[in-house]
Amino acid sequence: MTAAQIFDLAGKVALVTGASSGLGVRFAECLAENGAAVALVARRADRLAAVKTRIESAGGRAVAVAADVRDRKAMQLAFDAAENAFGTVTILVNNAGVVHSGRAVELAEEDWRRVLATNLDAVFYWAQEAACRMLAAGKGGAVVNIASVLGFGVDKGVIAYATAKAGVVQLTKALALELAFKGIRVNAIAPGWIVTDINRDYLSGERAAAMKREIPMGRFGEERDLDGPLLLLASDAGRYITGATIVADGGQLVALRA
Repeated sequence: MTAAQIFDLAGKVALVTGASSGLGVRFAECLAENGAAVALVARRADRLAAVKTRIESAGGRAVAVAADVRDRKAMQLAFDAAENAFGTVTILVNNAGVVHSGRAVELAEEDWRRVLATNLDAVFYWAQEAACRMLAAGKGGAVVNIASVLGFGVDKGVIAYATAKAGVVQLTKALALELAFKGIRVNAIAPGWIVTDINRDYLSGERAAAMKREIPMGRFGEERDLDGPLLLLASDAGRYITGATIVADGGQLVALRA
């Protein structure tokens, strides 16, 4: 079997949350480029429409669904829309997330709940919904959760984010354990600093130079650096992988542990 065949996603239906910007856009495009029909989910309908148009212009298939991942009714409608357009979702990429900054002693309760609700609670609910629908359809599939290196090593000012991402790592293991014998694989990707339109300004100048010195590869990641891990976990190339978290950070975490 060739590499093109083993990573082929033709006939698969994927749903990507947070698909209107940042890594979510690249995840959706990567899946579509490799044959999957993709349901794009995010809050900003105008941006989703632009991503949908770009995917279709490149020969792919996509449907856009505006939804807040914290809204469980909207979640159900998003899965319904994907099924109506393409069939049962067999690949879920739990990518939607929010960030925060500030000292722990000053973190407001609403900010804590917003981050945990988006970055952890929603990951579980969307994975749960995907799994239930796969089982009802008699199909297996793959869930790919987006964690972070901050789920393994923390930094100042991101306590809620780091806590949520650590939870995603454990959630991934627990779901994998329960769903493996039913043919549903659950894995995660833990990126380091990946440059996107969202953080491009932040990852520049003197700050960037200092941050790169902490990364053994000496550079920030590019969006395409996550294509390989995503395709491995979403396709039959990863058919015997479940409960794993692939760290893609240029060696940053290794340096922290050294």
